[in-house]
Amino acid sequence: MSSIDPAILAKAQSWLDGNVDANTKASIQKLIAENPTELVDSFYQDLEFGTGGLRGLMGVGTNRMNVYTVGMATQGLANYLLKCFPGEEIKVAITHDSRINNTLFAKTTADVLTANGIKVMYFREMRPTPMLSFAVRYFGCKSGVMITASHNPKEYNGYKAYWEDGAQVVAPHDSNIIKEVQKITSFDHVNWDKNDNLIQYIESDFDQIYLEKVKGLSLAKSEIHAQKSMPIVFSPIHGASGKMVPAALKAFGFENVHVVKEQIEPDGTFPTVIYPNPEEAEALTLSVELGKRVGAELVLACDPDGDRYAAVVPNEKGEFELLNGNQTGVLLSYYLLSRWKEAGKLDGKQFMVNTIVTTELINELAAGFGVKCFNVLTGFKNIAAIIRELEGKETFIGGGEESYGYLVGDFVRDKDGVSACAMVAEVIAYYKTKGKNVFEVLADIYSQFGFYKESLISVTKKGKDGAEQIQKLMADFRTNPPTEMNGSKVVKIIDVKSSTVTDLLSGKTEKLEMDKSNVMQFYLEDGSKISARPSGTEPKIKYYFSVNAPLKDPKDYRKVEAELVEKLEGLRAYFS
Repeated sequence: MSSIDPAILAKAQSWLDGNVDANTKASIQKLIAENPTELVDSFYQDLEFGTGGLRGLMGVGTNRMNVYTVGMATQGLANYLLKCFPGEEIKVAITHDSRINNTLFAKTTADVLTANGIKVMYFREMRPTPMLSFAVRYFGCKSGVMITASHNPKEYNGYKAYWEDGAQVVAPHDSNIIKEVQKITSFDHVNWDKNDNLIQYIESDFDQIYLEKVKGLSLAKSEIHAQKSMPIVFSPIHGASGKMVPAALKAFGFENVHVVKEQIEPDGTFPTVIYPNPEEAEALTLSVELGKRVGAELVLACDPDGDRYAAVVPNEKGEFELLNGNQTGVLLSYYLLSRWKEAGKLDGKQFMVNTIVTTELINELAAGFGVKCFNVLTGFKNIAAIIRELEGKETFIGGGEESYGYLVGDFVRDKDGVSACAMVAEVIAYYKTKGKNVFEVLADIYSQFGFYKESLISVTKKGKDGAEQIQKLMADFRTNPPTEMNGSKVVKIIDVKSSTVTDLLSGKTEKLEMDKSNVMQFYLEDGSKISARPSGTEPKIKYYFSVNAPLKDPKDYRKVEAELVEKLEGLRAYFS
């Protein structure tokens, strides 16, 4: 115990002396006596809002998700809302997904808000994140809270805070909320005296209001009608989208939808998967098995809170192939742009948004159609910020990020797995009527705009020591940057944290017009691009790799793909 930082011990003691329940106190005492490493990880810092809000392991302590950290965050949110909107009626929408303790944390949030005189619009049943975003704007709320840890393992939970535009909080609101939370030095500063009279329930009739908006996105009603019997498989992976995605597919006109029965029931232990992350092929095992049995032409899945989606399609050999987020983003972007152009709706007042770690092919597509494409930092809140800035001036077509997030239209201000699933199904149906499968469409796109291929490595570093290791890695990149990777010279370095773009061939440095973030990007002589980014919500650092080559003949798709994969493997080996 003597080896534990006295400041951390003092933090733990403040909980023991504070107004917390007996079980929490017993757990802290046990950590002090038996597990000092876990005690340090539980108290060495306070949970902070990152790109996805508040997120962490469940347990006792300031660095864990529990009723006290949720209560303190909510008190800080309440204090900030009361400062921002004095004398106004303040409403906050709340829902949650299927995770362990989600109803407890959602109710805790509601209780603290109502104790502060704030009205709560509380979803009667769990609903996916995009519906929370839509509800904030629909009901005229000043804020919203989604209790979820997205695609993280079952031990995690989280708290996504939204502002009045339906987007996750951005600067200055995010840091200002944290400042308000930091003023709460005792649990006695949290107002726990709930007022149930200030809770209004959002009932299931709201589903239809949202679905009508989703249905309005469709651009291919006749083609869908022609392919209405196309077999589609869907899995919510035990999450909150089990009702809404099948309903959205039905609203579009698809009549042959098969839901994975083993994963339809909400369950925060996620018993049928290792991780509830549709980016991982393992999480889609049951979905693909069902797809094979029913002869599916599309297999879809969402993560627990329904903002991310994944698509699996049969390839030219009849084998099911998982499309990554860049591929589906390219398909959706190309489809939207080409259909808008066919309808004569592109007049220079439309735009798309892409993130700096997502495929640059989306930028090339937009430029090819004469449409502006803004590049923003990772995190869908940054995409939403551009939408808000241009609201009423220009029209948002679509945009997304490589981590399986996409948004069509602007009635939602976060990534929307529900509408994305429906739109991907529409894309498949539309091109099927033209006699083309997904890979033939991708080959056509690559032959016009260049063949881009991407890959990702996530390196997890747990706890306080892990966080320090990640910071050292980034510091080393800045003080001793690599000059060559995978046999190709580094020709340009972008440091988003210092807002600099350095051309290593000319030696010139320019200012980067973008918000600061702890991201480094390296551009190689052969056209490759590598981005290093510590996660804002998880104890890991991510390396994003992008390579490209011309595709002169669509028939050479697999040959060129193999060459690009080999180049990606070289980059992955360099960083491994």
